[in-house]
Amino acid sequence: MNQAEFRSRIRELFRNHEKLVTRKNHRIEAGNGVFDRYTHPVLTAEHTPVFWRYDLDQETNPHLMERMGINSTFNAGAIEHEGKILVVARVEGVERKSFLAVAESPNGIDNFRFWDYPLLMPETEDPDVNVYDIRVVRHADGWIYGLFCTERKDPRAPSWDTSSAVAQCGIARTKDLKNWERLPDLKTKSPQQRNVVLYPEFVEGKYAFYTRPQDDFIQAGKGGGIGWGLATSMENPIIEEETIIDSREYHTIKEVKNGLGPAPIRTDKGWLHLAHGVRNTAAGLRYVLYLFLCELEWPQVITHRPAGYFLAPQGEERIGDVSNVVFSNGWVARQDGRVFIYYGSSDTRLHVATSTVDRLLDYVLNTPEDPLRSSACVEKRYALINKNLKMLNSIQKPAPRRPARGSSRQVKRRTR
Repeated sequence: MNQAEFRSRIRELFRNHEKLVTRKNHRIEAGNGVFDRYTHPVLTAEHTPVFWRYDLDQETNPHLMERMGINSTFNAGAIEHEGKILVVARVEGVERKSFLAVAESPNGIDNFRFWDYPLLMPETEDPDVNVYDIRVVRHADGWIYGLFCTERKDPRAPSWDTSSAVAQCGIARTKDLKNWERLPDLKTKSPQQRNVVLYPEFVEGKYAFYTRPQDDFIQAGKGGGIGWGLATSMENPIIEEETIIDSREYHTIKEVKNGLGPAPIRTDKGWLHLAHGVRNTAAGLRYVLYLFLCELEWPQVITHRPAGYFLAPQGEERIGDVSNVVFSNGWVARQDGRVFIYYGSSDTRLHVATSTVDRLLDYVLNTPEDPLRSSACVEKRYALINKNLKMLNSIQKPAPRRPARGSSRQVKRRTR
């Protein structure tokens, strides 16, 4: 193509990108009363800047080909910072390497724009092969911490095994989300750690972590469940003892594994938690989200556990690189009570759901717990049905009829 055609094509790329980024995201009216979904994902691969993917120099890219493609954007940490909603998304290139990048929005629903540069996360002496699924936490010590999964090839695997991996918790801190200081990886007695979350306050003068110990990269083995542990410092983060506070359970949404999502939200009723649960099916692993509540003074003690899932993949959310999956590692609770829940679907795109602290607490406090047996579940449903039928009967029972105006009784009274 000639120079004029080349420049025209560049302008078209930027116009299409701007149209996508500025697209309004409308709330879907049909909901379950707990949260609201929206018509469009907030981030997709196409939301990444044009100049991340294309070489815009005609001499080195005369056909204006995409040189460094993006496969997906999903699983984002989230934080409110300087009046805007920021998500730190997992961005995966077509070469399968993930990296972290910040996108900001004025309203948390749409108009998310990536910063010009993705994060160049500093490395430790043992370089990461892959980094992803960051939890962003503003801690009482004044730092903003990012806890993420750092993946490396398993050194114990034979040379021919090119898929065995080791997952650990990488840690970095920042003041502005642009300049990051890398700290040592978290050390625990578990062979592998994924989905580690920093509790935002001190506990007995120490840093507290929600962990997810497991024996293998994918399989939990004898490990699994959401754990709790303390470390004396972030510069040398070592957890000597882990206690499982939310274990896996047979024939539930978390029978294979479970892990905490973002850091919990403080409410006047306790610490509100969002987690993911995984079960096995004939079609593979299915990931859903669930909620639970912990005591304010004892944030490792669960007080309420609603049965089943809070949010599960539906529609196009079920289709993608790893299908039938929703995963969340970021939410934002605003001062007005609104809560923005960011969740990835099928390892492909990022969505938002909105609710309020009041609605989420109502759900957690008043939804029955799973009694773990079919018969007991039916009994609970019977109780709800009986209550509702009584209510319906009282509503539908006809009220006593009042004499109509101009009836015979009123006529006689007037003629006396």
